[in-house]
Amino acid sequence: MIMRPIDSLEERRLAFQMALDARKTVAERNRRGQFATPAALASEILNYALPLLSGHEEVRFLDPATGTGAFYSALREVFPKQQIGAAIGFEIDPHYGQPASELWRSSGFVIKLADFTRETPSPRFNLVICNPPYVRHHHLTNGDKSRLQMRSYQASGMKLSGLAGLYCHFISLSHAWMADGGIAGWLIPSEFMDVNYGREVKRYLLEKVTLLHIHRFDPNEVQFSDALVSSAVVWFRKSRPPRGHAVAFTFGGTLLHPKLTRQVPASALADEPKWTRFPTAGIREGSADLTLSDFFQIKRGVATGANDYFILDTGEISSRNLPMGAFRPILPSPRYVQDNEIAADANGLPMVERRLFLLDMRLPEEQIRRRFPTLFAYLQDGRSLGVPDRYICRHREPWYAQENRPPAPIVCTYLGRGDAKSGRPFRFILNNSKATVANVYLAMYPKPNLAQAIHRDGSLLRKVWTALNQITPEQLLGEGRVYGGGLHKLEPNELASVDASAISDLLPGVVARATRTQMSLFGDEEHGRAQHASPPDRLAAHR
Repeated sequence: MIMRPIDSLEERRLAFQMALDARKTVAERNRRGQFATPAALASEILNYALPLLSGHEEVRFLDPATGTGAFYSALREVFPKQQIGAAIGFEIDPHYGQPASELWRSSGFVIKLADFTRETPSPRFNLVICNPPYVRHHHLTNGDKSRLQMRSYQASGMKLSGLAGLYCHFISLSHAWMADGGIAGWLIPSEFMDVNYGREVKRYLLEKVTLLHIHRFDPNEVQFSDALVSSAVVWFRKSRPPRGHAVAFTFGGTLLHPKLTRQVPASALADEPKWTRFPTAGIREGSADLTLSDFFQIKRGVATGANDYFILDTGEISSRNLPMGAFRPILPSPRYVQDNEIAADANGLPMVERRLFLLDMRLPEEQIRRRFPTLFAYLQDGRSLGVPDRYICRHREPWYAQENRPPAPIVCTYLGRGDAKSGRPFRFILNNSKATVANVYLAMYPKPNLAQAIHRDGSLLRKVWTALNQITPEQLLGEGRVYGGGLHKLEPNELASVDASAISDLLPGVVARATRTQMSLFGDEEHGRAQHASPPDRLAAHR
């Protein structure tokens, strides 16, 4: 077989890519969001783009984050040479950009070593294909965020949140570079489909352009070997959507040969907060009459800021002669909780494989020094380890006081896998103990009317717990979000949105709404401050 010139160049590009990646640490590339597009995936994306352009229309190609040029290489492979009128790529990192520029110099592909987000747009490109840098918001400085937000709004009208990743800004800024009627294909994390910061991206896709197709890869089949991220390819045309427009949602398999397909009316997407429900789920027929938020206040467990320091077992507490009154019981990680019900001993301590305790004090250090010298010494050890300087700890006063999380009668696991052996990615656990939970759980506190009903009927809590465990995995997965490798996550507001008809059937007429009195249970901890004092009775025996 005689190899075409493009084959030789692609071989050289792949060799460059491997060598250049090897010269950077994984941490460096993660921080800058540099995840190279696999050649086979690049080829598939360009093959999909081919029929989206009309006839033999001249292609004016733009890749705003070109790396070594995987998409341009695929463009040359798929499109006839005479059809490619112009091709430009931007690359901010000369580590990749300079070798790529040399490689493609004679091919007509112009690589500009520049920051795309600072360039003046030229609205002439009819094919934008990009795998933008997956840089999370906390790696962007406040000055950069403000600049990007302003430029994004000017380019597309998107009012992006400060929590939006850099890839959202790339989509927004590219709008100003596209010719009317042009096609865009974006290889991006699928999380925008579910998270709050993605709402503005979804509004753009429904109102400013014609959203054609979203293909979501099976999260168990990650597309990037060096990034556990669930990926999607989003296709749209720069034109206003026609009346009655429907969007193709596909899942699994490949872009060209997906496992599942569903057409979803764009009008239904406007009211749907979780786009990852499609294509596996149908269109909701209105919202659920009652959700878990009508019966429970749901909170993340305690975020200690340093579990290995603040959570100790009885042996460690005893060996350091620490006052037991400074601790409260806390459940271990779900992997150490085999059953879905936590029994308790006569003191309310959980009867589990690992019995752990959470250091939780609010007394000033000077009082601790006088009353509890061994605990004071332990706090000094923490200082030497830099614990007070960790992000969560330095935003607490004092740094060793924990969030107010009373024991919850029911807790739900926060992370789970869709392919769990039990068939249930999330577990509802009946907690009969006085143990609080760490942030690997969601704590479920009955709202007043439910709490009163439970008080009147001692068997009701168990019935409610049983009903929770009858909620289908599909319902829970449909409200949560998913990451590469098949890891699913439920945030408190997502669990709160789950249909609660199984519970409401047990409680005809009982609906509990959030009240100001309820919120006082947690004080002002929503602002990041622990607002409860160490109970005096816990320490009285040690004074």
